[in-house]
Amino acid sequence: MGGLEALEAALLGLLGLLVGSFLNVVIHRLPKMMEMRWAAECAEMTQTDTTEPLADAPKFNLMVPRSRCPHCGHAIQWFENIPLASYMVLGGKCRSCRAPISLRYPGVELLTAALFGWCGWHWGLNWTAVAWCGFSAALVALTFIDWDTTLLPDDITLPLLWAGLCAAALGVIRTSLPDALWGAVAGYLSLWLVYWAFKLITGKEGMGYGDFKLYAALGAWLGWQALIAVILMASVIGAVIGIGIKIFGKLREGGYVPFGPFLAIAGVTAMIVGPASILQLIGL
Repeated sequence: MGGLEALEAALLGLLGLLVGSFLNVVIHRLPKMMEMRWAAECAEMTQTDTTEPLADAPKFNLMVPRSRCPHCGHAIQWFENIPLASYMVLGGKCRSCRAPISLRYPGVELLTAALFGWCGWHWGLNWTAVAWCGFSAALVALTFIDWDTTLLPDDITLPLLWAGLCAAALGVIRTSLPDALWGAVAGYLSLWLVYWAFKLITGKEGMGYGDFKLYAALGAWLGWQALIAVILMASVIGAVIGIGIKIFGKLREGGYVPFGPFLAIAGVTAMIVGPASILQLIGL
């Protein structure tokens, strides 16, 4: 790696630390915001003309209220929220009650920084690198949200899909617009057909609509040619991890393992090594 490449990777890696810190907020708060929105919509639909208007709920979004320790309620100060550095200085514990801070927080920051740094090393400081950094950030957030809640929010999957199509149309990424368009169509329809075939045969739902949208978004970014490699890698990783979880008795209620994280891992891998390398890796 040359000096300029190293500098570009370092700058985007630093940006990745900051974005990773924000992604921790997104991962924690976006599902709660969705639940609050659903609850408000249900309450609104069940109101009658004689019902008192619903009381205004406290404002809760990605910006407010200030982050707090889940154990003691201590409001996190700015100097306690510096990506990675604050965690190390605090020894991984809350400054107020000394309760341990989850390793996930610095882990998400480091993962995002690594992906951003790779984009900077591979593409340099340009719009292509910025586009793929956004792609990586969205997949990091979706991975952890789906793993925690089995939700793949439209607030992320749909903008990711449209961003891929726009990036292809503008020539920001190498994927051509026809390949991106048909990648989105094939990605959505293929899992949609699998979903309905499985449901008709078993009477059960094997996956959610969020998986269709995520696969469509991956098709938009990577092109229809990458879809087979992505789904095969996601299936292999999912099977291995699912078997491991079952062996150790860690399956969640209902025995459901979300598929979105494995699609995201395969998508990031395709970005880094290419779909052809994935097929070689799994022996095809």
